[in-house]
Amino acid sequence: MDFKLNDEQELLRNGLTKFLATRYGLETSRGAAKTGPGWQPEIWRAFAEELGILGAALPEEHGGIGGGPVEMMLIAEALGHALVVEPYVDTAVVAAGLLERAGGDVAADLLEQIASGSAIVTLAATEARSGDNWRDVGTVAERDGEHWVLNGAKIVSASTPMAQRVIVTARTSGERADTAGISLFLVEVSSQTTELTLHHYRTIDDRRASDLELDNVRVAASALLGSEGDAWSSLARARDEGAAAVCAEAVGAMRKVLSDTVEYCKQRQQFGAPIGSFQVLQHRMVDMYMEVEQAAAAALLAVLKLDADEATRARAVSAAKATVGRAAQFVGQQAVQLHGGMGMTEELAIGHYFKRLTALQFEFGSTDQHVTRYAQLTTA
Repeated sequence: MDFKLNDEQELLRNGLTKFLATRYGLETSRGAAKTGPGWQPEIWRAFAEELGILGAALPEEHGGIGGGPVEMMLIAEALGHALVVEPYVDTAVVAAGLLERAGGDVAADLLEQIASGSAIVTLAATEARSGDNWRDVGTVAERDGEHWVLNGAKIVSASTPMAQRVIVTARTSGERADTAGISLFLVEVSSQTTELTLHHYRTIDDRRASDLELDNVRVAASALLGSEGDAWSSLARARDEGAAAVCAEAVGAMRKVLSDTVEYCKQRQQFGAPIGSFQVLQHRMVDMYMEVEQAAAAALLAVLKLDADEATRARAVSAAKATVGRAAQFVGQQAVQLHGGMGMTEELAIGHYFKRLTALQFEFGSTDQHVTRYAQLTTA
């Protein structure tokens, strides 16, 4: 397939790549991630005001530029290459997609705020018992006059420590594992109350996440996003969009890891010669290159199929997530081994990229889960 970017997409990619190369230093970002608030708010504002990437895939009526999945892929890959910790995928892809499909004045207002960089919205869909199965929802919401009352708990809600609002999945009818009966509610998280408790923490890849405990949390009727009990189809699409986005992010990270590894092998001397001149190590780097290119092709196919019918979309996304997961593991491990003990130190970028590539294998479904789903979809 001959896939070429149009002029606008080339400008988007080149402008973002240049911005990150000159203004997003790894040392500064790791410092903010480890000892500061977990991110750089000024960078987030620049993403919106100078680059316009937060609304690149959003419709123009919501303050976006009317792009689509390809623009999302270009942005995610560039962010992965620079190891950006700011919550682009969680907010501008997953949460924004849910809001756009929900419709209504509240959602429209929030989409404009996301595009302008003035609001961060995340999703809380995972629970301790169900793990990464978004359909298995134990959190419940009951109607009380003009309000809804939410009770339950969520775990590992990515980027929520940075957010002002979180979209919470809750069951309003049906049995626990049913697809019908799941609803989405917008909950304020900017200030903790006795009803809503948040436990923030840093993850292994220097991101931030939260566990939420909801004890009779009351929200207005307008906090219900979309139709009551009819959120599953939108959630399933959001999960696939998130998976496709992190596949693109992983491709960007792997390209950087491969480039750094090749350069290191040109410089590292052993037995009076660069280790990159040893044929056995050249073979390893070729294998790394092949894995990266296969992952890039699979990620591209998944992105191009996001607007297809549900079964086609799901097959392409699961194939990509499985392919990228295998590649991320192989490329990350080979890079660390070729760097020797230095590969796992804080001083080298490789160690940080390795952690992110490891975490990416489990976001929006693990490699094994997507292998299983792909098998089920192709044999049904």
